Amino acid sequence: MAVRIVLAEDNYLVREGVRTLVETEPDLEVVGVCEDYDTLIAAVESQTPDVVVTDIRMPPTGTDEGIRAAEVLRESHPDMGVVVLSQYSEPAYALAFLEGGSKGRAYLLKERVSDIGQLAGAIREVAAGGSVIDPEVVDALVAARAKPADSPLHRLTSREGEILSEMAQGKNNAAVAASLVLSERAVEKHINSIFSKLALSQEPDVHRRVKAVLLFLSVQET
Repeated sequence: MAVRIVLAEDNYLVREGVRTLVETEPDLEVVGVCEDYDTLIAAVESQTPDVVVTDIRMPPTGTDEGIRAAEVLRESHPDMGVVVLSQYSEPAYALAFLEGGSKGRAYLLKERVSDIGQLAGAIREVAAGGSVIDPEVVDALVAARAKPADSPLHRLTSREGEILSEMAQGKNNAAVAASLVLSERAVEKHINSIFSKLALSQEPDVHRRVKAVLLFLSVQET
């Protein structure tokens, strides 16, 4: 009997590419295709697949919909496997995804999708209750654990960390907003939160940006 799959990905080309690759495997069957969080949850309820393959970032917020969907499914469908596809090997997302356990869970980087052997293998593994974690993600988790535990950067959310990383590349607020597909107002709010968490609230704005970036770069080199 074929493994029944619901695929969730907001990028049309990626979505159709993954579906085409998966459907080349005789023992895998795509029974639903979605482009956002709500349609994913609806498809799961109507199709009851064996495995969900989902992007992390989808509408409506474009942040962590795939992770949240996995959490919901762990409660509502504990035996359903979930394969998360991520563009980045972000420790925060991986830890959140695996917080409830690794059974029936796979975390792969999107660059692996072109290798149908790896993707199909991960789908089959989680369908059987196993787990697969991308080696690059494992490396990132190990590196994150090696960083100083008392670093104030640990107070930042994953989104704030992304914004600080963009700032470290010399980008202004507009460029950061464009890169992360956010409004400039949202970027300003996140940056103010970063300054507050790094205890830089009382510094002049230019100095705050420089000090925040220097702190970020110093930790990256540890």
